[in-house]
Amino acid sequence: MTDYIKISNERLCGCYQGYLSCIEARDWMKNQIGVWEFTYEPRDVRDKSIHPAVFPISMAKRVIEQFTHRGELVLDPFVGSGTTLLAAQDLERNAIGFDLKKEYVDLSNERISVPPEGHPCKQLAICDDARSISKKIAPKTVKLAFTSPPYANILNRKRKNKSRRGDLRLNEQFGKIEQYSQDPRDLGTLSVDDFEKAISEIFYAMKPVFMQKAHILINITDAWIDGKREPLHINIVNAMRNAGYEFRNTIIWDRRNIVNRIGIFGWPSNYITMGTTFEYILDFILPAPDEKAR
Repeated sequence: MTDYIKISNERLCGCYQGYLSCIEARDWMKNQIGVWEFTYEPRDVRDKSIHPAVFPISMAKRVIEQFTHRGELVLDPFVGSGTTLLAAQDLERNAIGFDLKKEYVDLSNERISVPPEGHPCKQLAICDDARSISKKIAPKTVKLAFTSPPYANILNRKRKNKSRRGDLRLNEQFGKIEQYSQDPRDLGTLSVDDFEKAISEIFYAMKPVFMQKAHILINITDAWIDGKREPLHINIVNAMRNAGYEFRNTIIWDRRNIVNRIGIFGWPSNYITMGTTFEYILDFILPAPDEKAR
């Protein structure tokens, strides 16, 4: 018998069974506009020496509110600094995160170590490979996965800060390699093709833990790798489809409100859009077996 992690996924709300989440109609309508904007707050990790790539708590909260009810179980397969877990704690959702790097797991658990008094749900980070998730979580218990995986090997090189203006390029990040780890299991060490293959394999193996019609949302950005624009969002779509998931929606994370003083990149002869000003949040579902058959 498999010894699964003991964590609840029981709804704590009074919503009708067929409702996707507890969200009000006015917020549902707002979320249908597929360009979302967020701000960081003091609890967000902004020090890149602690973690090189974080998303704001407000983004995780908006996703969790849209796709889950109070008490349901949220999964982050690449938990990093623990932002998804903290958002789940704020919203009274159970949540589990996995990461290969013990320092990130310790950071995640520290951030959620003091829940509000009387909090009914549990959140925890586990130091383990995402490939092991189906052995750790009971089948058909996860309502939502929200994550931002390592973006292939885009951080595994010296930082040049080409998008920054003038002397701003020479900041504390210039010339540094900000890769999460050099663990060969780390997606951030892989070529683009191997990254797509690994995402497909990981999420295929993860399928048993999801409830019927669970949503899986992945935050990703395109990148310049070895002088070429790599459309990593397309790699994610291909990987998830190959793993048996249905692609549902594209949400654009409009980052213009948090990007300051960008350089004039490519002027006057080479037009290039600034990837730092937007990212993708890609929404997939695990179809019901009868729907997949059709």
